[in-house]
Amino acid sequence: MLPVLTPSDLPADLEAVRTLALEQNRVARALWEQLEILKHQVAQLNRARFGASSERLPGQAELFTQPLDLPSPPAAPQVKVTGHIRKGRPALPKDLPRTRIEYDLSEAQKASFDSLERIGEERSETLHYEPARLSVIEHIRFKYVATKGGESTIVTAAAQPSPLPKSNASAGLLASIQVDTFVDHLPINRQETRYARLGVHLPRATLCEWKLASAELLATLLPPLRNHVLRAPRVHLDDTTLPLLERGRTSTRQAHLWGYLGAGQRQENGLWVDHPPAVLFEFAESRTGTYLLNFLRDYHGYLQADAYSGHDALYRTGRIIEVGCWAHCRRRFFEIAKAQKTPGLAAQALTWIARLYAIEADIKDKSPEHKLAARQAEAVPLLAQFHQWLQGNAHGLLARQPLAQAFGYALRHWQALVRYTESGILEPDNNRLERAIRPIALGRASWMFAGAAGALLPRCIPCSGPAA
Repeated sequence: MLPVLTPSDLPADLEAVRTLALEQNRVARALWEQLEILKHQVAQLNRARFGASSERLPGQAELFTQPLDLPSPPAAPQVKVTGHIRKGRPALPKDLPRTRIEYDLSEAQKASFDSLERIGEERSETLHYEPARLSVIEHIRFKYVATKGGESTIVTAAAQPSPLPKSNASAGLLASIQVDTFVDHLPINRQETRYARLGVHLPRATLCEWKLASAELLATLLPPLRNHVLRAPRVHLDDTTLPLLERGRTSTRQAHLWGYLGAGQRQENGLWVDHPPAVLFEFAESRTGTYLLNFLRDYHGYLQADAYSGHDALYRTGRIIEVGCWAHCRRRFFEIAKAQKTPGLAAQALTWIARLYAIEADIKDKSPEHKLAARQAEAVPLLAQFHQWLQGNAHGLLARQPLAQAFGYALRHWQALVRYTESGILEPDNNRLERAIRPIALGRASWMFAGAAGALLPRCIPCSGPAA
């Protein structure tokens, strides 16, 4: 606690007063820095609990607070929306099966007229839902007494009623369990309740066994999927966590699911050909780089990821080229700007980044050559000005201040952040993989935790496959 000073407590010597003032200034700056950190943390907690999840700020018309002798942030891009005529209700899909129900006049209505002649009909459609139902498939294997060379034997036709040995679950039921768990994020106990509502008691232990066994069948697809991902012109890398509760422990620990998404375009016979995007998830007990080095041991090319230090060993191999993620960089400024009542430097940084994304929006569907030319002509000069702006405003910030950390992140990883401008097959961010990870994050709230390290395998496999 700081002592309360009165005029009589001040030293008479001018140099001693100067020393005291400097010390008080140092303490005040340290306290102010700590206050800024705590305010930022409180704002983050309030936003996480009460705020919107969208990373959009209200209007950013004028974001300057002080005039600076530095490049000015460009105006936020404006989107023009043309007037339109409100459309009617969209037609129901033509490929859905139709059931015709006819409505006619009653006999009493018909009798009230001298004559009736039908001249047509009016048609309207309603969308109907039929609840799911369970049924039993009987597998009949014909048996024969076969005779050959004077000897008789019994021959029975071969059949495989279930993909799992000694199981009475059909392939359709097993697939439904996987979809319910990993697409619709429905916990096993709720699936048990739903099947009971349909008239069949399937214990959750049985459902868990079927889920794990089905995942082991799908595991045969992982090696070719891994090869497909690593043949891509670029690979995206990110991870997410899942609580792991092991036998004998009373608390969970964090396990990791690493996601690898292969995508991009390559030239074949003078034409650009898309590499079908695919994602693969792999379980890891920690976030160390050992798992990454093993998975990417044969990969040569671009790797897009956040600036996690565990990735550095990958880049030191010389086989892998680092590509930064502007979404991660932007998020740091956004968290600060969202908590500020008056737009400041963080909001100004967002306008620079918004201008970069406006360029990307204009060239989204263009060829790699067109993207490269546009980035070199428009994004590179803009990035040079942005870099100068960052350097000019970073000096007056306290080291532990969240805003200083956001500036430091951008400046430290600048070369990786601007690398997307060097090729038309690259993207400015890692959002494609983050979208693929989102279903796991949604399911985590329902799954709560995995019961063992081996239980993470069935979570990795169904979430892997073609990507958007």
